[in-house]
Amino acid sequence: MTSPYKNLFPLSPEWCGLDEVASRAQLTAYFTETFERYESLFGCLTVDAAYYEKPIALRHPLIFYFGHTATFFVNKLLLAKLIPERINPRFEAMFAVGVDEMSWDDLNEAHYDWPTVAEVKAYRNEVRATVLQVIAQAPWQGAIGWDNPWWSILMGIEHELIHLETSSVLIRQHRLQYVRSQSDWIAVVPSNPGIDGAPRNALIDVAAGSVRMGKGSPHADPCAAQGDARRYGWDNEYGSHVSDVPSFKAGRMLVSNAEYLEFVEAGGYQNDAYWNEEGLGWRNFAQATAPTFWIQRDGGWFLRLMCEEIPMPWDWPVDVNCLEAEAFCRWKAIDTGLPFRLPTEDEWVRLYDIAGITPDTPAQWRLSGSRSAVPINTFVHGDFYDVVGNAWQWTCTPIYPFAGFEAHPLYDDFSIPTFDERHNLMKGGSWISCGNEALRASRYAFRRHFFQHAGFRYVVGGAPIVPQVSRYENDALLAQYAEFHFGASYFDVPNFPAAVAAIAVESMGNRARRRALDIGCAVGRTSFELARSGFESVTGVDFSARFINLADELVREGLVRYALTDEGELQSFREVSLKSLGLTDSADRVAFWQGDACNLKETHRDYDLVIAANLIDRLYDPVKFLSDVGQRIVPGGLLVLTSPYTWLAEHTPRAQWLGGFKRDGERYTTLDALREQLARDFIPVGEPRDVPFVIRETARKFQHTVAQLTCWERRR
Repeated sequence: MTSPYKNLFPLSPEWCGLDEVASRAQLTAYFTETFERYESLFGCLTVDAAYYEKPIALRHPLIFYFGHTATFFVNKLLLAKLIPERINPRFEAMFAVGVDEMSWDDLNEAHYDWPTVAEVKAYRNEVRATVLQVIAQAPWQGAIGWDNPWWSILMGIEHELIHLETSSVLIRQHRLQYVRSQSDWIAVVPSNPGIDGAPRNALIDVAAGSVRMGKGSPHADPCAAQGDARRYGWDNEYGSHVSDVPSFKAGRMLVSNAEYLEFVEAGGYQNDAYWNEEGLGWRNFAQATAPTFWIQRDGGWFLRLMCEEIPMPWDWPVDVNCLEAEAFCRWKAIDTGLPFRLPTEDEWVRLYDIAGITPDTPAQWRLSGSRSAVPINTFVHGDFYDVVGNAWQWTCTPIYPFAGFEAHPLYDDFSIPTFDERHNLMKGGSWISCGNEALRASRYAFRRHFFQHAGFRYVVGGAPIVPQVSRYENDALLAQYAEFHFGASYFDVPNFPAAVAAIAVESMGNRARRRALDIGCAVGRTSFELARSGFESVTGVDFSARFINLADELVREGLVRYALTDEGELQSFREVSLKSLGLTDSADRVAFWQGDACNLKETHRDYDLVIAANLIDRLYDPVKFLSDVGQRIVPGGLLVLTSPYTWLAEHTPRAQWLGGFKRDGERYTTLDALREQLARDFIPVGEPRDVPFVIRETARKFQHTVAQLTCWERRR
């Protein structure tokens, strides 16, 4: 096997200390090596037909991914204003979206008129020339950081490195007749020791300790930062997270094929007790009886690699999805009586820190060795093996935003759609992980039924700490809210967002109308109405990027269209314009931002009015919000709250409810709690009033709700 200590694919570069000439040269080399390596991967396909037949039913054919990464460069460079126009509008629509791994029940069989391989190759050549021209000629703007337009170039490179890996998995799932090894992608298979020769795993004690993650503010000077913060990062890596990790035990090695065989032979795939509801759904759909890449033939087991099948290397890490890894841990726990489970993200970081890993630690990653995994006892990292590299390691942690999270304006749907409790974090990277993927700070997450050169390391410890993950809306809900804000009124109930704005403006009296904040603005009707009423500037903030995107579209285009469900698969279509609502003149005084109500940016201050409509009973920490909001309002300014007080544990942990329970044997309402929580900073204004609203779900199903509106003056 090639020495793993040499020929490492480069990490995301640091730019501090480089002059303009050196920076342009380094970026050219990084882009070129990535672009060419990606194309060489597709050289593993034997015929053009391999580009058009789907390797698996739940993903696009490979022709899509061949064009997608090039289109991504064009789209981001356009947004960053580094190029003036599109190269191929048809391709840049066809290859733009649709790459998220789909669950087994939401497959869209839409027809695509795919171009030829030669046409896509020619398009990639055009994109390559364009990017190189930008790097060579665009005005230089210093060290490349989050706010620098050149960040979009790094974004395209790192995005292509992600697809280098995901496309290699699709090739691994393709029919064998469609693939072949070629010079850049040869798996050098070591001697096979057999099952008896596979190393035996063991549990190692890990002392309690604190872990710190997060690169801080994305807007900070990268040259003043330390470690990974000096390199490119995706939005979910920024912000901050500190955790005290209790002691636990962890497997010395990744789970090998030999160790996993024990689960298979114990009937692990047949016993429902080892699988949760989601796992059973996948197992039954896939009719799985063993790992996907295992092949049983001639009385023995073989392993499918990217371009070939080999006798089972029992000392390699097993490749499984998260659902299989979880099932193994349940079996192990039942079999031993010990609390086996997958590690949390924090526990993996703890292992990384105590092992003393650096980006240049010898490991099977960054294309340093063979184009496959290697035995699990090859690379020792302190008391453990393969803390990084060889195979990604599933965790039990659904991806979530760190405190201070911001979506990057050029790619605001990179992370936000994954904050849904259905995407689990993987850590450590695999043999093909390059660039940003090989950093401690990297945070990649996939749906739990997905495959990604990933295995796992088990731990034994107490119940894992579950992070607070916000729930994000699907398109049907987005359409419901568009109708709720801008559509028809039903059953003679006035438009709720407009009514709230009108009551707030009435309550303002003679107070100044300089700045207003609409927190939890959804798709923005209240914000527009406040601007129409005379506020000089209005800021709308919502946690949902999809809601914010629609509101922004109204500002930019003055028009949005959406499809409402009538019944079953039948829909009706709506068109809403600011002109038809008399809100055209409001648009230039409204700005929308994605943000967390419990963690607002420092810039959100000095407001004369803050409205939080139907928000507090959907927050994960409403007390934190209420204790902070007073600092956002000028003395004498107003806070307007509305809520139906529908407390649900799925949104707000029971311990965080403001009211809706008995305290000291007596009824304790949310209004009681508001009076207590706000007493330090606010004086109540007027009496609470009821404001009804109706949300249309289908043509014959509506939600009729009554919110209570309260108004509070900031103490002077």
